[in-house]
This record gives sequence, structure tokens and C-alpha cells, in this order.
Amino acid sequence: MAKTPTPHIGAQYGDIAETVIMAGDPLRVKLMAETFLEEPKLFNQVRGMLGYTGTYKGKRVSVMGHGMGIPSISIYTYELYNFYGVKQIIRVGSAGSIHPDLNIGDLAIAMGACTDSNYAAQYEMPGTFAPIADFDLLRGAVDECERRGFHYRVGNVMSADVFYSENAHNDKWINMGVLAVEMEIAALYMNAARSGNRALGICTISDNIITGEALSAEERQNTFTNMMKVAFSLV
Repeated sequence: MAKTPTPHIGAQYGDIAETVIMAGDPLRVKLMAETFLEEPKLFNQVRGMLGYTGTYKGKRVSVMGHGMGIPSISIYTYELYNFYGVKQIIRVGSAGSIHPDLNIGDLAIAMGACTDSNYAAQYEMPGTFAPIADFDLLRGAVDECERRGFHYRVGNVMSADVFYSENAHNDKWINMGVLAVEMEIAALYMNAARSGNRALGICTISDNIITGEALSAEERQNTFTNMMKVAFSLV
């Protein structure tokens, strides 16, 4: 714990709660802090990656950005788990649907995460490692969706390494029942597993990769509050 502040997080040990809700977009993090937290205090703005700590219904919680892609989220979550004493991280983000029953605004709760990234190679496993969510967080998210009447699906997501892909092979992921494509959850789950901590990824469907339907960047930033409500219910 003596390695704080880290090269990427300007906080001291103790500034960050044991539960962190993360989003790729720092402005979505600012929205969460202003909407859900009481007395939020800024603990990080290194590289513009905002982080705040406050309370939600009397419980201490932090919110922080993680940027785009596996390299970015892997750095921030590694430092949070290993240097700041964070015990659970919940990612709230956007994803592109490749499932016929997931439409714009629906929630995809990631029980597992496939990936075309080489991130797991560092562990030198004797086979393929399957990154999965923490079951208690997963069950809590499903219960909250049911309570609120949110339309959701639970299953595998695809954490892609490339956004503008020359050959995305979406048909192959569809054939295996994958729900949606995003870019970070597999690394989050691997970092949680390696550090002995908990993680969950909850995504709002922002676009349909098959039909081409999509929301604007402003709509993504400001309207995806259902997944945030679910995430904060897990604090």
C-alpha cells in the first residue's frame, strides 16, 4: 500500500472506498457523483480521469473513470485492487447488441466475458482462462432489475480489443450465444480474480451492431441511468 499515489491515480491510500463504480467516460463519472453521491470529493484528475468519493445511503463509495479498452481499464483496476485496498469494482458502460432480444436501452449483465485480447497470456495458464463475474454481485444485480422492471439479459459479453475491426467475426460470437460487444470487462474480471477480489460488469445497449441503430455520444453520456441505479443498489 506504500505505492500511492500511483503513476495514474493521484489519491492517497484511504481516499478511495472499498467499492468503486467505474465508467469509461469521465463525464459519466461526474454525472454519477452529482446524481448519486452525498458530499462527493474529487480524489483524482490525473490525465482527466475523474474520481470521486462520497456516500450513498450512508455507505462510503467511490466512482471513477477507466478509459477505453483493455489496456486502460487494466491499469486503473490493477492499481485500485492492489494499491488502494479496493474490494469490489462494478463497471457501468455501453455495449453493442448482437442478440435478438437486447434492444437500445436494455441491460446486459456479464456473467462471463469472452475476448480476442491477449491479456491473459501474462498469467501463462496451461489452457484458456474463463473470466467470470462475482456471483453475489451478479445475483444482486438481477434481483434489482427484477424489482425495478428493467429489461435485461444475463450471459457472455465479448470484450473486443479493436473498435474499428477489419474482420470482427460477429457471426461466430452470435453462434455461441454472446449477448453484446464491449471493450473492457474481460480484463476487469481477470484483475479481480488475480487479486482475490470481486467484480461485475453491467452494460446498457447503446447500439445494435446487426441493424446499425445507435445513440449519440451525448445520449450515451447522460441517459444511461438504469444501470447506475442497479450498480448503486449493490454498494
